[in-house]
Amino acid sequence: MTETNQIPAAPDAAFRPYAPRSPEYRATVEALRGLRQDLFTEAFAYRPLPPKSSPGPRSGLRAYAVWTRHILVAAAGALAMLVALAQYEGGAAWPLTGLFALAPVLLTLIRPVAAFWLSFAATMASLAVVSSSSAWPWPPGSFLAHLTVLTVVALRTRPRTAAWMWLFTAVYAFAAETGFYRYGGDASTMLVVSALLLLVVTLRHVRLNAEQEVTAQQTVTAHERSRRTLLEERTTIARELHDVVAHHMSVVAIQAEAAPYRVENPPPELEKAFATIRENAVAALTELRRVLGVVRAEDYAAPDAPQPTLADLDALLANVREAGLTVYKVATGAVRELPQGVELSAYRIVQEALSNTLRHAPGASARVELGYVLGGLGLRIVNGPAPPGAPGRAAHGAGHGITGMRERVSMLGGEMTAGEMDDGGYEVTVFLPVLAAQDAA
Repeated sequence: MTETNQIPAAPDAAFRPYAPRSPEYRATVEALRGLRQDLFTEAFAYRPLPPKSSPGPRSGLRAYAVWTRHILVAAAGALAMLVALAQYEGGAAWPLTGLFALAPVLLTLIRPVAAFWLSFAATMASLAVVSSSSAWPWPPGSFLAHLTVLTVVALRTRPRTAAWMWLFTAVYAFAAETGFYRYGGDASTMLVVSALLLLVVTLRHVRLNAEQEVTAQQTVTAHERSRRTLLEERTTIARELHDVVAHHMSVVAIQAEAAPYRVENPPPELEKAFATIRENAVAALTELRRVLGVVRAEDYAAPDAPQPTLADLDALLANVREAGLTVYKVATGAVRELPQGVELSAYRIVQEALSNTLRHAPGASARVELGYVLGGLGLRIVNGPAPPGAPGRAAHGAGHGITGMRERVSMLGGEMTAGEMDDGGYEVTVFLPVLAAQDAA
């Protein structure tokens, strides 16, 4: 039995495994894609050169200083035009040589990439008009115009575009010299001078990008430093609040709990009053710990404990009634659950308004009105004047309560009015808006 060597058939092209492209191939494709984008796809894009930004009012010479770059470009174009006209005086086509040098330079102000291609076309048109030119492949005016166009376009675009423009300039110079067998012209001078100019422009781009990155990094660093300082200040405030307020509130709670045991046969009213004092002190300590947790939180996260809502308003009113304030509540409209921020702010506003009534109008009665409307929630807290001779009477607005109310209302985009009434009482009116989509939901 003989063995035969069989050559396996080549696999079908459709089933050949995928061969990854080489880095050189990917770099070439990326470079060609950049060439197409820089010099062809966006060749005729309208990009007017904006005036320079000038701080302060523009008056006198400052009004013209913002156009300095435009004036410099126009002056370079005028110089190229004068060189072209001085080189070829006389003839019917003489004025065209100046126009061929001026037009590409001025076009850089509005369509920079198109000006680059127009510079090539204008150069070849100048050579065709003045066939006896000794300069090759750039007449003197076109030589200066093309250098100006390369510099301005490189300043207005990216370094990659400048590299492509120089490469096309080199290809044109090589093709013009070898195709027409005219050596020893200004092609080498053009390539060397343009390379130096484009190198300077590229270095300028690199420096500006580095400055922008440094500025951005400094901004981030300053923001982080400010944030760290703010956190340190918030921590200090939280520590001071805890050391001062929490200590005194704890003493109040302990004294209120021990006070009934120091009096023999205390009346029930006194025991109830001390119990109310202790409950309010404990509640204040709980709220203080929650607020301190928010102040100390680095990410300003909301606390885990549930926030009070309008559903807890009855408990607040009962607490205030135990403190001796006669208060009534009236709700109109379709009672419904509102966004958490609205309910919390409404609860705090009612709480602060009733606290002000206890402090500034002891013995007076109060009324809390809630109006559920389609666009939001209306609040009205009214208290009557304090009875004559009542202790502790003071003017409303002496502390930060009203300011805190206004800040909450402003944060939600609402409206608030507060002031004394004709009968000596005080009224707080608030409207807290609710988005239509949330209200409908």
